[in-house]
Amino acid sequence: MKIKAIPFAIATALTAVILWVVCSVLVFAMPDQMMGMSGNMIHANLSEMRWDLSITGLMIGLIAWGVFAGVFGWFLAVVYNLLNK
Repeated sequence: MKIKAIPFAIATALTAVILWVVCSVLVFAMPDQMMGMSGNMIHANLSEMRWDLSITGLMIGLIAWGVFAGVFGWFLAVVYNLLNK
C-alpha cells in the first residue's frame, strides 16, 4: 500500500495545529495545573516557572508546529513508500 505523501503531510500538519490550539487553551484556562502536568511529563519541578502565553506566541507556535509536522509527515510517507517497494 502506498501512502500519498502530500495529503498525509497536510493531515499531520492539521493534527499538530489542532493539538497546539487545545494545549494553548488548556494553558490559558488552567495555567498552574498545566505547569504541574508538564513538569510531571518531563520529571522536573517546574513550580518556580510561569507560562508566557500571548497571541503572537500562540500564532508563531501554531505556524512552526504546523510546518514542522507537515514536513515530518511528508518525509515519513516518502520513507514508508521507499521501504514498501
